[in-house]
Amino acid sequence: MPAAERVLERRISAERLAPYRAWADGDASLAISLYANSSAASGQLWVVLGHMEVLVRNALHEELSEWSRRRTGDPRWYLDPLRVFHEKTTADVMLARSRVLRSGKVETSGRVVAELTFGFWRYLLAKRYERSLWRECLYRAFPGQGKRKVVHAKLAALHELRNRIAHHESIYGRPLPELYNDALTVAGWICPTTRDWIQRQSLVFTVTDGNEVSLSSRKAEAAAPGSEPASGNSKEEIAQGR
Repeated sequence: MPAAERVLERRISAERLAPYRAWADGDASLAISLYANSSAASGQLWVVLGHMEVLVRNALHEELSEWSRRRTGDPRWYLDPLRVFHEKTTADVMLARSRVLRSGKVETSGRVVAELTFGFWRYLLAKRYERSLWRECLYRAFPGQGKRKVVHAKLAALHELRNRIAHHESIYGRPLPELYNDALTVAGWICPTTRDWIQRQSLVFTVTDGNEVSLSSRKAEAAAPGSEPASGNSKEEIAQGR
């Protein structure tokens, strides 16, 4: 192994590179290239997921605010005036409010909403809130999809992907085109115009005739020294996801 690759393996860690080595049949150079490619794809997917998360939370916040205003006269739904929240939801809201106060800012609904995690919004769409929130108001946030469990399933998969990226975990070998498409699908259920805008921001996937092409969704098929990979692509092309 060249000296530079030994240094990189040490600094990145052999454990973190292990799955890439497996995909590359032990080729350290290809493994490091795959790692870099996965990181680049993560960065671009992060942009798409971020736009989708903001769209989801704003749509849910809007419907919850109107519902709370209609039922109680106060749009601050996160204060749970109708006592529908479970303990974990209440705790998450309290934490978000405390973060706003610790920042030295005046509490506003917008600031509290911004402090609530993607997981918080996902779990508001869980089965436990089918009657109390979904049927009352949250279904209106998704005019393109009327089934709560379908929305929740998509968000659950995207939440897992988001967390893997946030913790710098590998996304190589995962169904990235499908997950990318899921993010756009969820966005489209809320607002087709915003979905189209999000799609235009994406550098990870190109869409041709309805087919998504990923920079890093194909599993590498490393060839033995001196031979071509079974796919017919060079190692360099595989490392670049071609």
